[in-house]
Amino acid sequence: MEGNNYFVRIRSQLCRQIWLQYLLTMMGATAGFFLLVFFSWMIAQSLVWQAEDPLYQLLHWVKENLLLVGLSVLLVLWGVITYFFIRRPLRYLDDMIYASKRLASPSETPIVLPQAMKPIEDEMNLIREQALRNRFLAREAEQRKNDLIVYLAHDLKTPLTSVIGYLTLLYDEPQISPALQSHYTEIALRKAERLEDLINEFFDITRFNLTAITLEPEQIHLGRMLEQILFEFDPILKEKGLWWEKRIDKEAEVFWDPDKMERVFDNLIRNAISYSYPNSAVSFVMETKNDRIEIRIQNRGKTIPKEKLCRIFEQFYRIDSSRSSKTGYAGLGLAIAKQIVELHGGTVDAESVDEAISFFLSIPKDCKKIV
Repeated sequence: MEGNNYFVRIRSQLCRQIWLQYLLTMMGATAGFFLLVFFSWMIAQSLVWQAEDPLYQLLHWVKENLLLVGLSVLLVLWGVITYFFIRRPLRYLDDMIYASKRLASPSETPIVLPQAMKPIEDEMNLIREQALRNRFLAREAEQRKNDLIVYLAHDLKTPLTSVIGYLTLLYDEPQISPALQSHYTEIALRKAERLEDLINEFFDITRFNLTAITLEPEQIHLGRMLEQILFEFDPILKEKGLWWEKRIDKEAEVFWDPDKMERVFDNLIRNAISYSYPNSAVSFVMETKNDRIEIRIQNRGKTIPKEKLCRIFEQFYRIDSSRSSKTGYAGLGLAIAKQIVELHGGTVDAESVDEAISFFLSIPKDCKKIV
């Protein structure tokens, strides 16, 4: 809407400019015509004419029909001027149509319009550059998605092969010891769970591309919800030698979509755990400030370079581009988390300094006015 208003203003300015030039040209041409007639009359009066002189006869006829001749000359003059000024906006229109066609398939070559249309030229070149950037980003995102699908499909083979191998071993060797059976079953279960994670990532990619996230908010006790979520991560933290440093406003109540926000916290916490140094603390701080909830999730880990940190919320972007089974997620968790937080009217930002990775969330306690 703002862009449309801008073009309307530019069009109005251009119309006023053309009309002003047209009126000034008409007035100048009319004044010039009368001055020419006046000086011609003065010169003719100062000369001696012969009655048989053809020029004298012509001038005498003009004098006898001065009003008719004058009006005829003025009409022709005005017609020429009007034709010239009608052609100009038509030429501008042709230039605009051509430029619009170029915007449909933007290229690196800038759009050039007449000098009078310089503001429109600048605006159309900005749109062209933005379209080029968007096309590049879309292609890059599509390529990353395709690469991830290939990687995930490749990674599916490894746990699937292990599950089939260990189950086949258990089936073919019924006489093995109970301890070995338990060990093989545990390995098969762990590989099957990894297989489930990879399949869920495929579903995440599909859902992110084909559906829009909508909220179903309700009144929830945020303090209890967060305590429960953090408690469920205790076994995963112990496995990596991590521990919680938490401070939660246990009385906080909010009007949010609990399922969607649980996914936000799940994604952010999993990200913190995945990129934490072993035997370090994961900090989770939740505070109520006026009508907003402020949350900070921080872990100790390798400092993320600024060029990667600024892209951390892009879909299909992974900080670790390797296909590691531990960190090779589809690159959608943080993108989805950001989208959900913004649907609640909040913001989420990331910071990485001195081997500390922090996520900051600021969300209104009541999202009724946002939904």
